[in-house]
Amino acid sequence: MPLLSFRNLPFFHPPRAFSSMTTKARLRGVVFDMDGTLTVPVIDFPSMYKAVLGDEGYLKIKSNSPSGIDILHHIESWSSEKQKRAYQIITDFEKQGMDRLQIMPGAAKLCGFLDSRNIRRGIITRNVKEAVDLFHNRFGIIFSPALSREFRPYKPDPAPLLHICSNWGLQPHEVMMIGDSLKDDVACGKRAGAFTCLLDETGRYDSPEYENVEFKPDYKVSSLLQVHSLLENNFNLNP
Repeated sequence: MPLLSFRNLPFFHPPRAFSSMTTKARLRGVVFDMDGTLTVPVIDFPSMYKAVLGDEGYLKIKSNSPSGIDILHHIESWSSEKQKRAYQIITDFEKQGMDRLQIMPGAAKLCGFLDSRNIRRGIITRNVKEAVDLFHNRFGIIFSPALSREFRPYKPDPAPLLHICSNWGLQPHEVMMIGDSLKDDVACGKRAGAFTCLLDETGRYDSPEYENVEFKPDYKVSSLLQVHSLLENNFNLNP
């Protein structure tokens, strides 16, 4: 996908209005989702949802949730015993994912670029802290803060992103949220007031079913390899 074709994308929204056509927004921090963004997708989410909800429940909820199923929020209303079983299923799927953990192509290079520009980088994931620690240890790339599912409320609530902005001493409009989920990552970023970039490797979000979702990203890429040029072309990256 050519980097200069964002205005032709169905989800592209021009960046916020600036004082002049030549002024670029200052970007000082980037927050990443982990699963499916910094790491290669390995968790079979549809199978996990079906295991938790049952086939009929899965289809019913999916038909009412065009941007995706929020399984963690859905099970919060269940009884404690039912929740316990659901969390165990989710944990089992996540552990299988940890066994096959791979870094996403372009992630390490992008992090090196951000470091060269003194741009902060953090993580917000709905996975557990154990998975974040494994990522840090296995690939030697540290994100700080790195907020996992133990931080409440979790995405798509803006609280974790606002927490990171406060920790960095930055305003949300100086930060970009990058992730592969409209319902979690883009919604979190938009609600916080940050720039958002959707990673859509397969083009699945080009489907008509996503045309009327509530939150749409400012940018859309098919690979992290494209983000380097996106940032240089559209933002002021000076310290």
